[in-house]
Amino acid sequence: MTTAVPPFLAVLRIGRWFRQLPSPFAEALVNLGQVRTLQPGEALFLRNGPPCGLYAVLSGSIRIGGHGGSAQATRETLLAVLGPPAWFGEISVFDNAPRTHDAHAHDATTVLQVPHGELQAWLDRHPHHWRDLGLLMADKMRVAFVSLEEQTALTGAQRLARRLLHMARDYSLGMGDHATRRVLAITQEELAHMLGLTRQTTNQLLHDLRERAVVRVSRGEIEILDLDALQAVGR
Repeated sequence: MTTAVPPFLAVLRIGRWFRQLPSPFAEALVNLGQVRTLQPGEALFLRNGPPCGLYAVLSGSIRIGGHGGSAQATRETLLAVLGPPAWFGEISVFDNAPRTHDAHAHDATTVLQVPHGELQAWLDRHPHHWRDLGLLMADKMRVAFVSLEEQTALTGAQRLARRLLHMARDYSLGMGDHATRRVLAITQEELAHMLGLTRQTTNQLLHDLRERAVVRVSRGEIEILDLDALQAVGR
């Protein structure tokens, strides 16, 4: 009897990390995974919450962020907005420690959850596949180091252009290096939070790009119209 192919498998195979996994590990993630549907704003997990597994975005998007600053001046932080087919949550799989940030559905979202206990038990039986999971975290570390350098070395316009490019390429974790998502589900305020800029500065930078027909800005979306021009701004 032929085993039915899960409908979400085509989405996962778009992603570079999953596509390059050895078949036994990829099949284990699919077989252990459970599809969950989230409403806009619904929490998937919260900072300091217990490990709950590895996740992949199948549709919609997930906001990774939290709150920082003093008790008297708490401000929202937004690290990333992840769309299909991004994988996330691997840190707690490795160290079995609480979650480092909040994860909320940005809009109506479907994710694949590979439960923590089942995944760790499978990896304990197949320890050579820990390295494959480590490659996912290594990719994230590369992006994080680049972002830290950009915060101090680049202008606001360069940082904004590069962040849009990162998102269009799924932070280098999703589609291939040359594939892009041109319509990004993010508001100007959220982009300001991600860049550590004021909303006024971010709006002005986006206005300049819009005037040059590099991007189109609408409610809740930024569309990249001229990828080459955006890359030039980020250099």
